[in-house]
Amino acid sequence: MTKAPKPADIHLAQEPEADALLGRSPLAALVGMLLDQQVPMEKAFSGPYVIAERLQADDLDAHDIAAYDPEQFAELMKAKPAVHRYPGSMAGRVQKLCQYLVDEYGGDAEAVWRDASSGTELLARLKALPGYGDQKAQIFLALLGKQYGVTPKGWREAAGLYGEKDAFRSAADITGPETLAKVRAYKQEMKAAAKKK
Repeated sequence: MTKAPKPADIHLAQEPEADALLGRSPLAALVGMLLDQQVPMEKAFSGPYVIAERLQADDLDAHDIAAYDPEQFAELMKAKPAVHRYPGSMAGRVQKLCQYLVDEYGGDAEAVWRDASSGTELLARLKALPGYGDQKAQIFLALLGKQYGVTPKGWREAAGLYGEKDAFRSAADITGPETLAKVRAYKQEMKAAAKKK
């Protein structure tokens, strides 16, 4: 029997309970990354904890979420405070992701990366996930490598710019309030540069 991996020390939600869930639950990490768009990053990564609380569970379960009545799951996401700026559409995306994990990986989120033989293979698996485009897949791959100890051969290269050491570009680089501020500053610079073009 293999030992369960040690929980990762995560600080993406900037809330102890929410971060603890992200550190021990592969599905929570995947859902947090899925929610990370058009809301502050801390809100996105707090989402899995809020969902688990509302489901009265200690962890998220892909089978349970996939089987949940879609209307009721949307209501659970919409309840105040809403889990996301767009709780209805995000409820559908979370359920789609969970259904895919059930169909392809028997509901075991960690299986997405557990036996990936290379960064390229892992990136392809992440890109196949519903709601994960190229950028999201690369950021999550960098997050796995930098903070979860998931380092198949060539992972940094596959993660592109997000895989670089000592970069402050994304969620992958956030280990506390100081690095969060650095990533925010980088994102603001990028937005300002894009506006000038």
